[in-house]
Amino acid sequence: MRRTLPSTAALTAFESAARHQSFTKAADELAVTQSAVCRQIGSLEDFLGVKLFRRSSRGVVLTEAGVTYSRQVTARLDEVERDTLDLMAKGGLGGTLELGVVPTFATKWLLPRLPAFAAQHPDITVNMTSCTRPFLFDETSFDAAIGAGEGLWPGTEGVFLMREHMVPVASPKYLATRRLGRGPGRQREPDWPRCTLLQQSTRPYAWRHWFLSRGLDVEGEMAGPRLELFSMLIEAAIQGLGIALVPRLMIEDELSRGLLRLASWHQSLSDRSYHLVYPGHKAEHAALTVFSAWLQQQAREYRDEHGLG
Repeated sequence: MRRTLPSTAALTAFESAARHQSFTKAADELAVTQSAVCRQIGSLEDFLGVKLFRRSSRGVVLTEAGVTYSRQVTARLDEVERDTLDLMAKGGLGGTLELGVVPTFATKWLLPRLPAFAAQHPDITVNMTSCTRPFLFDETSFDAAIGAGEGLWPGTEGVFLMREHMVPVASPKYLATRRLGRGPGRQREPDWPRCTLLQQSTRPYAWRHWFLSRGLDVEGEMAGPRLELFSMLIEAAIQGLGIALVPRLMIEDELSRGLLRLASWHQSLSDRSYHLVYPGHKAEHAALTVFSAWLQQQAREYRDEHGLG
């Protein structure tokens, strides 16, 4: 079936005129006459059956429909230009992967491993943009996303990477100032009522779940400074503001460098797992296929190294 698409020349003329709010400046940019721009935009309006510009005392002004359409057209033309430049630069080899990521996972776990991927696949560029909630792929330029949740997003395909194992951590200095008590199994751990429990604002019951899994009943487990991102919790713990409850995978470097210590050896499974998700029509995307295989291998190696199964 034939697509219902206007000509690219008309779209280019419209995008330029909309950006400049001037047919004359658009003509100068495109190296054509003003009348040529007028004809292109007139043909586009006839095609759409919608007025995109109106005349004013100062020239031309976008209509409400024109404002909305110009944003959409600009975004699509930017994508086409980016893909074209990428193809030209790489001679048709490799490709670019647009990846949405949860920020702290990307910073603490994925980015330290990415140089190895770049070395193995120098023809593939991985672009990453922060996203903290599920979204509709049709409304974005993402090829795939790494998300934390209870499973795959509705209407997507994907692969499992790993579960979240939550551990409490604090700076060595902070723990030294808190009298150590005996927990279940006579394991030494902080005197919890005397500790400041750093809270993640989007997971208000995280500490309660951890204490229940530990067999402890601690009053005031939901009290404490609230921070939005795990990266904030980690830095707050390093600075001695309290004890943070974070996924183990995000603080391996801080533990190895002695910036943080485990406040307890107990770790609990959260209700969230990390998955690589993508829309079905991207399943054969060449760069995504290569990246997915590499990412699954990295996740398996991490799980095996830490006995996470």
